[in-house]
Amino acid sequence: MKQMTITPREWLRGLPKCELHLHLEGTIVPETLVKLSQRHDAEPLTLEAARALYVYDNFLGFLMAFKAVSERLQTPEDYELITYEMIHRLSEQGVRHAEVYISYGIILRFKTQLTVEDVTAAIERGRVRGEQDFGTTVIWLIDAVRHFGVEEAAIVFTKAAELSKIYPSIVGIGIGGDEARGPAQDFKGIYEEAKAAGLHLTAHAGENVSAQSIWAAINIGAERIGHALSAVDDPELLDILAEKQIPLELNVTSNLRTGCCSSMEAHPVRHYFERGLMITLNSDDPPMFGADLLDEYETVHREFEFTFEQMREIAGNSVEASFLPPMQKLKLLAEVEQYR
Repeated sequence: MKQMTITPREWLRGLPKCELHLHLEGTIVPETLVKLSQRHDAEPLTLEAARALYVYDNFLGFLMAFKAVSERLQTPEDYELITYEMIHRLSEQGVRHAEVYISYGIILRFKTQLTVEDVTAAIERGRVRGEQDFGTTVIWLIDAVRHFGVEEAAIVFTKAAELSKIYPSIVGIGIGGDEARGPAQDFKGIYEEAKAAGLHLTAHAGENVSAQSIWAAINIGAERIGHALSAVDDPELLDILAEKQIPLELNVTSNLRTGCCSSMEAHPVRHYFERGLMITLNSDDPPMFGADLLDEYETVHREFEFTFEQMREIAGNSVEASFLPPMQKLKLLAEVEQYR
């Protein structure tokens, strides 16, 4: 047998994988931010100044960085640009398919000069060009901000249902934001309506609050759980997650950078894997946290001593947990299995 001469990073880059927890607005790298700044700022940012915005010490610093970046999304063309460039970077990491959140909640509340219809048409233009040029496929998850309240989320989900009839790439909804100020159980009714409209259901849960938030997300019908950090504190919940094989969208670097997890050693990714939970690895807001999906795979492989065979299993999980049509899933799963 020929000895492996490539590095672990090169092997992991070639491994077919899906990214299931990624926020479009959080994919903007400093170089793209400079382009946006040149379009909109009287005194455009230098690359050095743009990079400085991504350096912060705590969760509040992250929120301020995210705000400074997203404020420069002012036209549909801006959204088309960041979509196209996101797909280019995904393809360079060996990501074959991505399911990407876009926050209609933010657009409806803060981007009064834009409509979600115009933004959606723009990201679709970017998606179609990006898929043609780079091969990585993308579908959209429409995100509501839970602490803006149920009424605003209902408007978001109604828009998602309407636009999914025009754009089949809109496949699901989710709630992000402050879990403590927007408990999942409040959204049960509108989740049922979204499901009836043919949309998949996801939810951020257990990122920085107790495992009760994850129970609530399951109870309102979430098919996938984003973060799920606090499940580690609830053995009964771990049993349910393992038994039902509810996919978890884990974000190790994100959890460390936001302070939701105290240290690399404290992260439950290995424990979840050994308990038989269906874990996937994801990057959340890559340039904000200094790690894209390939970095995430490399970090988990190195820090938690996952073998290549186990990394293949995690990549397979990302395909199985995706909202791809069955035939596309089977084809991609076969590629994961055959990869050596």
